[in-house]
Amino acid sequence: MSHDIVEDLIKCVNFAAIKHKTQKRKDPEQTPYINHPIGVAQILTSEGGITDPAVIKAALLHDTVEDTDCTIEEIQQEFGQEVAGIVSEVTDDKSLPKAERKRLQIETAPSKSPKAKLVKLADKLYNLRDLERVTPVGFTEQRVQEYFEWASKVVEGLRGSNQQLESQLDKLFKDRGLK
Repeated sequence: MSHDIVEDLIKCVNFAAIKHKTQKRKDPEQTPYINHPIGVAQILTSEGGITDPAVIKAALLHDTVEDTDCTIEEIQQEFGQEVAGIVSEVTDDKSLPKAERKRLQIETAPSKSPKAKLVKLADKLYNLRDLERVTPVGFTEQRVQEYFEWASKVVEGLRGSNQQLESQLDKLFKDRGLK
């Protein structure tokens, strides 16, 4: 891997860490939020076999626009149009009600670009594994099951993107009686 690629990936991790610095996951341990985008990138590289720097950078940045004061323009300025485009594709419009955002994720999944589909698959895999590990504060077992059911519908629209990630998701869905 060239020095420029490594430098840019570390710049991405640092950028995401600064943007997410005050955020915590909803688990009882209140895990630092930055663990999530790093984990999504790790899934892509170690399990999905992904080596495309734009996909890995987008994974590291995938929640910055949705969950912080970051803008797509800022991502574009710092990391280029390709990364900004992928991040834009995987970013929910927080001005919409939650139910509408969830419906749109299902509806728009099939039309996402191949690179955005990879980020979405790894994001869902990370979140579902996290739900298997521990129930988030304020979640009931029913809400966890409903999340799995919803995620399985999103994943249906992402299929054909990465067999390794899809197989891991299928195992989780099967364990929940969804496959």
